[in-house]
Amino acid sequence: MSKSTKEKLQENEAVSLNTLKGKFGSTSKRKRVGRGAGSGTGKTSGRGMKGQQSRSGYSRKVGFEGGQMPLQRRLPKRGFNNRFRKNYSEINVGTLDNLEDGITLDFQNFLKMGLASKKSKDGIKLLGFGDIKKKFHLKIQKCSKSARQKIEDAGGTIEIVGVNVTLEDSN
Repeated sequence: MSKSTKEKLQENEAVSLNTLKGKFGSTSKRKRVGRGAGSGTGKTSGRGMKGQQSRSGYSRKVGFEGGQMPLQRRLPKRGFNNRFRKNYSEINVGTLDNLEDGITLDFQNFLKMGLASKKSKDGIKLLGFGDIKKKFHLKIQKCSKSARQKIEDAGGTIEIVGVNVTLEDSN
């Protein structure tokens, strides 16, 4: 009888992929259908007598409920997807206070710092939550009034620029 993996490890024998085995009873043999009446799955091979499911090539559609109205058609439709939705990475003013003073920040810098997501195809929107004491020069796509006020009060500047088209280059 072969040794278990645990026994081999204790005896410092080589354990490799070709020597690994499952526990006894954890695997069972494949059911071989259509092998005669004595096998239990002979003749119709466990598919029953007639009908669509007994035919070769049958595959049930996803969500099919035997002809009953499927759940995805019984439930009402809700809402819509706006084709013109803008996807911005929102950054609060308070998070900028953790950065070093006097630097210029644009979309690429925010990406490198992990503050922006590559999924935000429309750039960055600066929001006014938090306080700031350092000054920055920001080149961003959108900005709230309160965020602009806080940045300018701290001595920084905000430049509204177009969407950065080199998103793919930052991989």
